[in-house]
Amino acid sequence: MALPDPTPTTTALVTGASSGIGQAIARRLAARGHGVTLVARREDELRALAAELADEHGIRAEVVPCDLADPAARDRLAAELDRLGLEVDVLVNNAGFGTYVTFAEADREREVEQVRLNVEAVTDLTARYFPAMVRRGRGAVLVTASTAAFQPLPGNAAYAASKAFALSFTEALHAEAAGSGVTVTVLCPGPVATGFQDASGAHEFAGKVPKALWRSADQVADAAMQALDRGRRVVVPGLPNRIGAALGRFSPRPVVLKVMGAG
Repeated sequence: MALPDPTPTTTALVTGASSGIGQAIARRLAARGHGVTLVARREDELRALAAELADEHGIRAEVVPCDLADPAARDRLAAELDRLGLEVDVLVNNAGFGTYVTFAEADREREVEQVRLNVEAVTDLTARYFPAMVRRGRGAVLVTASTAAFQPLPGNAAYAASKAFALSFTEALHAEAAGSGVTVTVLCPGPVATGFQDASGAHEFAGKVPKALWRSADQVADAAMQALDRGRRVVVPGLPNRIGAALGRFSPRPVVLKVMGAG
């Protein structure tokens, strides 16, 4: 099942579009002729990308700065899309961050903000736009989870749990959307060198990850687009990551927790 054809009044809403995977996916959607609505907190980066995509591909590129962890800001985002007369035909729920510290040592507000962005915002935006896609019989939803979704991670507890939600939620929607004309895919990348490490304070953690697991944002975006084109439920870019995800998902929990907690 291919992505829907772009029209002058439809848009691909891409969150976390100012850098990394979100930016790479926005570039690929624009190259296919999709108008894009770029969402993140960093307005300058969004405007530079929007100007580039509009100039290079002749598409309509809108910018809506937004803190997606704030419910009122999400309301303003939806109102702005209505004001612009745009219909969301492709939704890319990509914005997110992680925390890399034991939960007993974590900052409570940061942990709650993480859940609001990684879980609440994904649910909210999908609830706003997925039902209309089903009614129209066309559309696509992509949710960025992580290989962290496949097992609990001591020292990364709430992040892994939030991505487990994203995985389970999106897989269920994929089944619900069967035969509707709407594609629903969950993207589960391993480590990617992006601004995620800065936002999450994950540089020390990242330094311990084997090089074989790393992928570039462009590689991950290419895998995501191919999965959407094929109507796939789950995509894990890179064979080493697919093996790791399978081991995390199907190994006995006591073994997983011992191995993952060893670092």
